[in-house]
Amino acid sequence: MPANDRPPLSTTSNLAVNFGPLLLFFAGSKAGKALFERGDLPGLRDADLASAMVGTGVFIIASLIGAAWHWAKTRHLPPAMIFTTIIVVMFGGLTLWLQDKSFIQLKPSIIYGVFAAILLGGLATGRPTLQLVMSDAAPGLTAEGWRLLTRNWAIFFLALLVANEAVRRFLSYDDWLSFKVWGVTVAILVFSLAQTPLLAKHGVKLD
Repeated sequence: MPANDRPPLSTTSNLAVNFGPLLLFFAGSKAGKALFERGDLPGLRDADLASAMVGTGVFIIASLIGAAWHWAKTRHLPPAMIFTTIIVVMFGGLTLWLQDKSFIQLKPSIIYGVFAAILLGGLATGRPTLQLVMSDAAPGLTAEGWRLLTRNWAIFFLALLVANEAVRRFLSYDDWLSFKVWGVTVAILVFSLAQTPLLAKHGVKLD
């Protein structure tokens, strides 16, 4: 279906698809810890692991439902959603299989590092990696705009990697969980809004 003919998602649906799985991950993590403390998850070693297992399972299911909902409404999946859903299922599956709390907390650092490496590799080879997955989000952006936006996101992912490593090493699991859900979400929203002047300067028409 041509891009112009695709029915757009409403603002509410967009928010639900993009942030619903993360909120459900947080709720599932809290529920997992509560279930363990009640003795309902005897097969797991401790409350933190139970929190991670339940939260991850909920996150995978919610992400798949979100992608299916997006497809049902628009008959289209943005490349960025396909990529992130694959990452969620792949690393979430590893989390459920390994049942290792250290890996659970290390996983975001690995993902941020992979994202940064892909973007920096695209810059080094002149391939518009970010443009391939986000072209629908910034129509009209010039080649120079994509280069600068790619650089900025690569630096941002490296900063998230450093922040995750600091938090997981020096704070409790619950504090790390709050940082992962609320801190990272707010940071992404603020960073995304901070890119608005760049987008406007390099060809994107903002309403």
